[in-house]
Amino acid sequence: MAAAFVVLFHSERAMRRERVFRDRSNPLDKFNDDEIVARYRFPRPCILELIDLVQESIQHPTTRSYAIPSHIQVLTTLRFLAKGEYLSEVGDLHGISISSASRIVTSVTSALCESLDNVKFPESNEELSKVKEDFYQIAGFPNVVGAIDGTLIPIQGMTGDEEPNFICRKGFPAINVQGVVDANLRFSNIVVKWPGATHDSFILQNSSLPNLLRRVNGWLLGDSGYPLRKWLLTPFVNPRTPQEQRYNNAHCTTRNTVERAFGVLKSRFRCIHKTGGSLQFAPVKCIKIIECCMRLHNRAIDANIPVIGGNDPIQLYHDNAVYQGLDNDGIAVRQRLVQRF
Repeated sequence: MAAAFVVLFHSERAMRRERVFRDRSNPLDKFNDDEIVARYRFPRPCILELIDLVQESIQHPTTRSYAIPSHIQVLTTLRFLAKGEYLSEVGDLHGISISSASRIVTSVTSALCESLDNVKFPESNEELSKVKEDFYQIAGFPNVVGAIDGTLIPIQGMTGDEEPNFICRKGFPAINVQGVVDANLRFSNIVVKWPGATHDSFILQNSSLPNLLRRVNGWLLGDSGYPLRKWLLTPFVNPRTPQEQRYNNAHCTTRNTVERAFGVLKSRFRCIHKTGGSLQFAPVKCIKIIECCMRLHNRAIDANIPVIGGNDPIQLYHDNAVYQGLDNDGIAVRQRLVQRF
């Protein structure tokens, strides 16, 4: 009996497949600076900074051999965000499995969101003066502290009772993202949590911006889909005088910064643009990935990293929706401002 057990034990061991370790060469040693930026959107020094920033959060102790090092985890995530590739391809490029790539993208994006505290609305007088001056240099529009807009990020389809909430006005499942930017295309306020069917004006009303702007001496500029408020100025739908037309021209040119910011964001991180397909994760994970892209965008702006593929950002589609609500308490403010044009 004992002899039979020994034979069976050795037979099972013989049938086990030998564990195969994939090649995990370091891309930072393999590519030159231009190639690294083209593949990962950041130069070598910035990538090393990001690795140091999240290393303690993503590198867990393990009793198993050959754990995935932190630099491979960060590079895998940056590659996925930059290219919007299938996880199988991202995993093959970095010597890891699909399941490992999925877990890594989730953990690294969460760690980056917690570590990159770089989305802050200016509140000090010095900061506000600098933002206003930068906006004024664009088209002579005074007292502007930010430009606001929303954009739709496509996600995978789903089933169940929540599905209609995510179908946006363009007919695909999405997350509706609100962003406020300064004149340098840097995000100063973001809201990433609402499903695609949510209207822009509802997202604004349920954000921190109304209370924040009541304490700040300055205006946001938004399109006609937003209500006209004392702190948010919109264009005239039907300008009737030369002054109103000049106001609209200056308003459009100045507010265009937020459209350009979203275009640059989607050019830099193709995973959130339709050319990269759609985010193939549950909505909660998609939200974290989108937020991570916006924080990394700010990091790239601070480091003066150019957009790969030319200086022309992706053009965004607009349906020119007009706000139909009653919260237009900024008519008098806009009318006084028009006299300057």
